[in-house]
Formats: sequence, structure tokens, C-alpha cells
Amino acid sequence: MALWKPDPTFYASPREAVKAPPETLAYVAAFDRKAAQPDAIAVLDVDPGSDSYGSVVGWTELPNTGDELHHFGWNACSSALCPYAPHPHVERRYLIVPGLRSSRVYVLDTKDDPKKPGIVKTIEPEELAERAGYSRPHTVHCGPEGLYLTALGGADGDGPGGIALLDHTSFEVLGRWEVDRGPQYLAYDAWWHIAHDVLISSEWGTPSMVEDGVVGELLLGREYGHALHFWDLRKRTHVQKVDLGDEHQMVLELRPAHDPTKLYGFAGVVVNVEDLSASVWLWHRDGDAWAARKVISIPAEPADPEALPPVIRPFGAVPPLVTDINLSVDDTWLYVSCWGTGELKRYDVSDPFHPVEAGSVRIGGIVNRTPHPAAPDLPLAGGPQMVEVSRDGRRVYVTNSLYGAWDDQFYPDGVGAWMAKLDSAPDGFTFDERFFPHGDDFRGLRPHQVRLQGGDASSDSYCYP
Repeated sequence: MALWKPDPTFYASPREAVKAPPETLAYVAAFDRKAAQPDAIAVLDVDPGSDSYGSVVGWTELPNTGDELHHFGWNACSSALCPYAPHPHVERRYLIVPGLRSSRVYVLDTKDDPKKPGIVKTIEPEELAERAGYSRPHTVHCGPEGLYLTALGGADGDGPGGIALLDHTSFEVLGRWEVDRGPQYLAYDAWWHIAHDVLISSEWGTPSMVEDGVVGELLLGREYGHALHFWDLRKRTHVQKVDLGDEHQMVLELRPAHDPTKLYGFAGVVVNVEDLSASVWLWHRDGDAWAARKVISIPAEPADPEALPPVIRPFGAVPPLVTDINLSVDDTWLYVSCWGTGELKRYDVSDPFHPVEAGSVRIGGIVNRTPHPAAPDLPLAGGPQMVEVSRDGRRVYVTNSLYGAWDDQFYPDGVGAWMAKLDSAPDGFTFDERFFPHGDDFRGLRPHQVRLQGGDASSDSYCYP
């Protein structure tokens, strides 16, 4: 009789995940802004002992054009070990890959040939719209009872956005997750304190507000998202809205503490319209309610207006544009991408209420165009955008493209394509000069999100401390 055991990449606690073996492959979503050729999942060798280290060693081209791959995730993760809805015998095998512009969702199987995942199912936009009432799928999280897929828009392309639930096994769209959404209308990310039955969601904008880039009138009118929403995860009902203030526009990535005994997390805010600064906020319990406070503020950098793209030329400064954050699995380090200034910051958040900056690197940037140490004569556009952290916290991967329409606004001369890796230790935070895939390595596509084989800091939830 066969002995069934949980997937070895599932870990009951973050303490166990930190001890996990290092990843050897990274999966990267890459898209064609012109929609002339299909988007793809690029597979990169991230094993330092390999002869092909730092190279693209696999490529899965999708069958359509114009998907604009953005965020994607695993079908299953360590949350499968949670006690109230366990699925210990599912495998971390499939990548769930949405097209943000097409509303199409692909399911890719990585098991038989990890370097060339095969498409095993496609969810067409009509199915997502009919069964869940949503469009423009954005973020994928694997929960114990299904796959959570956030979406920016409703079926008609306007709001409200929200969350669709997909079946773990068949990947069919089960329906809309929310039973009572309360005042929530705008959507973006969602994650949870899974052991406490709490879900948190953030706000960007409806498809019409974002698909053609930043709309100046909406930004200055403070009409983009500026709130966090807290939900009862089991009842699927809205509990509380926490407004950060309408000057804080575009509340994007959510990074809850990995330790399931901790009820706090971090949210990144793209821009303060009053001074172009960016910020990171801490949500936490305050008595019987949820509260949020700004714990990191990053100022804009003055610049010659003639060196700036038209969208920010009147301000005479470069906004940091915090477009991604990532929290190490041990809840010690918070990484903050400043896509506008071309900086990746590292903060010690051992005391989450009082982060301390503990490292910074520069690469790219609207004005600076800082090169990678491996190619010092090559000015780079874009900046650290998507950031992913290995389970042990020692390796940090960044890519440079944000979103097609935004790329074109802030880097009108071209954003290029590059990926970098940094080595992170308590006493240092530096580029790995052996790892710099760029340019033609991505076959004319722009790299966006990274997923690591076996899981990473933003893919898994843990139910045991």
C-alpha cells in the first residue's frame, strides 16, 4: 500500500520554511506590450552551482496575444496543512497565471518538465464573468478550501472589483467569494491572517482608471484607492474599512506577518499627492478594532524638469513610486521597491512599529539610469519593481517592468527588460554580479512577477508558529 505524505514543499510553520532547501528555478511572467507576440513564462536557472546559472533555460509561450501577464501564483501551498480545512495530499504543481488585460487565466503544469510547464487548462474571460461577475484578474493566493483570485473589475469592466474562488482540483470558477462586501468597491490585493479567520484587501482602481496609465485628473482628484478592508474570512463578510486618508493614493501590496500568532502586516502606498512621497503602513489591532499607521515615509527626489517625463515634469521631482513590498518569512526584513527613483530599500522590521532602514541599492530609475555592477556601461531604464524573497531570506529577486501603460508614461523612451538578484545577510545587502539576465534574454518581452520553485516569501500561509 502506498504511503501518502504531504508535498515536501509544504511547511507547518514559518520556522520550518526558513530551513527549506534553496530554490533552483525561478518562474517569471513576461509580456509583450505591443500584443504582437504571445506572452510567456520564462524559467530561469537560479542554482549558483549550475553552468547555466542566471540564464533563461525554459520558455512556455501562451497561445494568445494581448494577455499582459502580471501576478500569478501556485495552486497549493503550506496552507494545505491548516487544521480546519486540510488538503495535505495536493501538490504544489500548477501555476495559476492570469492575464490582467485579457481576463483570461491559464493553468500550467510544472511537474513533468519543470523547465517547460505545459498548459493544461484555460479559463476564458466569459467563464470568470458569468460565474463570479468579475474581470481583470490580478492576484492569486492558495487557501485551504480553494484558490482566491482577486479582480480589479466587474463583469462589465467597471466596478466593483473583488475576489473569485476557484476549485483546487478542477480549477473551475466556483463563484464570487464575497457574501456581503459592505462599502468595498475598488480592489487590488488580498491576503489574510489565516489562523484568525481575517482577510485583508486593498484598493487600486477599476479597469477604466488604470488600463491607460495614471489619469492625472483622477490622481489629483484623489479618486484612486486609499483604504484597507478587513473581512471575516469564514463568513465572507466585510467587517471594517480603514481609510488612510485620500492624499495617500493607490494602496497596493499587502504583506501580513507570516507568524500566525501575530496580527499585523504591511501595506505599500504608491504616492502622496501632496508631496509625491511614498509610504508603508502597518495594520494592527487597536482594542477591538483594526487600525493602520504610517511607519515608513520615502520622500520624492528633486530633479531637473527637463529630465523628467511629461507625466511628472510639472512637479520638478521624481516620486519614489512604491509599487511592491515583500516581507521575509522570518518577519525580520521588509523590502521596498522604489520604481521611480530606482532604489530597493531594506528595513529591519523586528519591531514592526519602528522600522529601521538597513540597506539600499540603486539600479535604473527615471533620472539616474543606474547600471548593474555586471554591466557598468549599460544605463538601465525601469527600476526595482516586483521583488521576491527566498524562503530562507538570503536571496532577493527583482524585475523592472511594472505595467505596460505605466511603463510607457514614466519611461517613454523605453523601459527595457532586466532581472537582478541580491544577496541578503544581516551585515550586507549586495548585488550578485553573476546574475543579470536582460535585453534579448527575454525575447522582446518585459519581465514582471517572479515565483520560486517550491515557494517563496509571498506565496505561502502558515497555521502553526
